[in-house]
Amino acid sequence: MSGDDRAGEFGPIYLPALQRIRDLWIELEPLVDETSYDDVVAPTELRITLSDGLGDATSARFDIQWSELGMYSFHYVDSDDVNWRFDRHPNTHSPEIHFHPPPEAATTAAEPSCIDVTEVSLVTRAVHAVWRAAYEVDTLDRLNSAPNPP
Repeated sequence: MSGDDRAGEFGPIYLPALQRIRDLWIELEPLVDETSYDDVVAPTELRITLSDGLGDATSARFDIQWSELGMYSFHYVDSDDVNWRFDRHPNTHSPEIHFHPPPEAATTAAEPSCIDVTEVSLVTRAVHAVWRAAYEVDTLDRLNSAPNPP
C-alpha cells in the first residue's frame, strides 16, 4: 500500500506489533506458507504468504504494516490479482478505520470497516476471522460484514 492514500501521520513502523501479527497468523492459520519482512535490518512491512487464496486463486499474500501510533494496513492480494484491505489511518475519503473492497481495493471505494477493535492482537484475529470465513464459504461478499469481529 502506498502512502498516497494517507492524509495524516501514520507514524513509524512498530516492529513488536509486526512480530506479534506474524506469530498469531502462524498460530491461527494452517495455510501460512511463509512469513518475511521487506527489509531484515529496518522492516516496514510484514509479508504473510498463503498456500491458497480466495475463489480460484492458488496463492495469496498479506502485506501488513503497523505503526507506533496504532495505524495499520492489512492488504490482501492473490494469484488472481484480487486486492482488498483493512486500514486504519487518517485520510480524506473515509472514516479513519476503513475497508477497501475487492477486487481492486481502490482508494476511492473505501467504506467504514466492520472491525471496531484497535489492539494489535484483536485486529489481527479479526482480519484472520473475516478472511477465513470468506475462504470457507468461497465468497468475497462478506469480507466486511462480520458483526464486530473477532
